[in-house]
Amino acid sequence: MKSYIEMSVAQLKEEREVVERRISEYKSMNLSLDMTRGKPSSEQLSISNCLFDNLETKTNFKASDGFDCRNYGVPLGIPEVRNLFAEILNTSSSKIFVGNSSSLNMMFDTLMRSLVFGQHDSDKPWIQINNRKWLCPVPGYDRHFRITEDLGFEMINISMNSDGPDIDQIEKLVSEDESILGIWCIPCYSNPDGIVYSNEVCERLASMKTKAKDFRIFWDNAYVVHHLYGDKDKQGSIPDILSLCEKYGNASRVFEFASTSKVTFAGAGLACMAANEENFEFSKKIMDAQTICSNKVNQLAHAVMLPDLDAVEVQMQKHAEILRPKFELSLDILSRELDETNVVNWHKPLGGYFISVFVYPNTADRVVKMCKDIGVAFTPAGATYPYGKDPSDSNIRIAPSFPVVDDIEKAVTVFALCAKLAAIDKILEERA
Repeated sequence: MKSYIEMSVAQLKEEREVVERRISEYKSMNLSLDMTRGKPSSEQLSISNCLFDNLETKTNFKASDGFDCRNYGVPLGIPEVRNLFAEILNTSSSKIFVGNSSSLNMMFDTLMRSLVFGQHDSDKPWIQINNRKWLCPVPGYDRHFRITEDLGFEMINISMNSDGPDIDQIEKLVSEDESILGIWCIPCYSNPDGIVYSNEVCERLASMKTKAKDFRIFWDNAYVVHHLYGDKDKQGSIPDILSLCEKYGNASRVFEFASTSKVTFAGAGLACMAANEENFEFSKKIMDAQTICSNKVNQLAHAVMLPDLDAVEVQMQKHAEILRPKFELSLDILSRELDETNVVNWHKPLGGYFISVFVYPNTADRVVKMCKDIGVAFTPAGATYPYGKDPSDSNIRIAPSFPVVDDIEKAVTVFALCAKLAAIDKILEERA
């Protein structure tokens, strides 16, 4: 088959009729399918149903240092969990602050503290910086962008390459503009592309010269253990960003975040922030006024179930067994339906929770609306860009984790057919 670009107008119209007939078949099914968000399925959540089993019998609610986890105190988190997150992030437990369930909450609070108090190396609170800016690799995570938008930052798009964000573009911008105060990064299986940052990109982020002396990287390591394959050659890995920043004399440059949201229970896991001593102590002093402690009973339950990184890896293999067929099916359908059109492309992730698809330019919004009319909901077009505005109107995020396999077959096929129809119509319009 010719690609859509190579087809004549007559051939495109003939192809359109075929696609429309297939779409009509799915319309008659009265579908109601949801592919909008990267939520764990009920089957995945059930892996952790034993989390709170016999906790009193196993521990008498005591941490390894004898502290009664039912009481006030230990604001940094119990030793077992600080050690666990240190293993996961390949850093020191002294750099770990354990929160409650939401790492996004910790990111928001960290940015709010910066606005109100500045950082330990700031000349003034960030709220006093006019026209403050934030770098946003795109496509990216809509909830990151919501935070910086709501807190008054001008967001600047940074293109994503196969090895991470365009580091040449980043280095140029931060070296020239002191109002650029930070960058969002999801370094391992980025949301939504599933890209793993290369060592070179990580090194250059840690070592680059910034005009703002208090520039910060918000390193959201959400998917650091979320591999789809057990083979180490198919697993993304990144260097310890805290050590890299220290190596280049920029130890305070980064705040790192992670959670067990997609390891145990999505709404009842644990989150952490990792930082160097200066950032840690400055943040802790402010947080001492905000809270006495986090949920240590939950921390203890996680420590019993997941005592070390080996246990986490076993747990994540169970998740991968459920997720992998869903991802592989989604990718197989995309390839089967769209490869020959040569007008749609996507990255094949080895981990994380999403598949990022670039449909024909200026058709993404229409594709999502067409799918919705058929009964299949996808993340709104533009959501993966700041302000909800995709300059090329082409990126759509697919989240295969939550639906059952049979529903994925229907949903992704509908998506592919709508992408075809929208592309044909746009090409015909361009040739008119």
